[in-house]
Amino acid sequence: MAVETAEGYVKVIVFQLKEEEYAIEVDHVQSIERMQSVTRIPGVEAYIIGVMNLRGVITPVIDLRKRFGIESQSYDEATRILVLKKDNNEIGFIVDGANDVMDIAESWIEPTPEVVGGVAEEYLRGVVKLDDRLFTLLHIDKILNKNEEKRSGA
Repeated sequence: MAVETAEGYVKVIVFQLKEEEYAIEVDHVQSIERMQSVTRIPGVEAYIIGVMNLRGVITPVIDLRKRFGIESQSYDEATRILVLKKDNNEIGFIVDGANDVMDIAESWIEPTPEVVGGVAEEYLRGVVKLDDRLFTLLHIDKILNKNEEKRSGA
């Protein structure tokens, strides 16, 4: 494999949902928070568990297990909220744990296999195989845009 230039790498946060590892680009992540109190909001999609007050900013919180159709589990010490920022809006994603921050070469990102269980294929940017690890790179823009469309009623 050819040596990649700095421009050919993307920095990602690797996180856990069930036994699987997923990754999102660090550029989207504002902070990683411990699980905290979330106020439920009636009449929203089941995967939107409510809102939290994060340093004075009211932030919607999505349980990624519910969003992706993975069975729920109770939150524990490892549970984290990845706070993402897009278009000056913050949104929290509840994950089972945040594992690593790493640089991956664009050339390591392989197309998503046709048979994908669980996560809707439209949310996936690709799959990365790194040594004995395999993780799925999520396409955060598509996940957030889908949520924005649902909120606006489109």
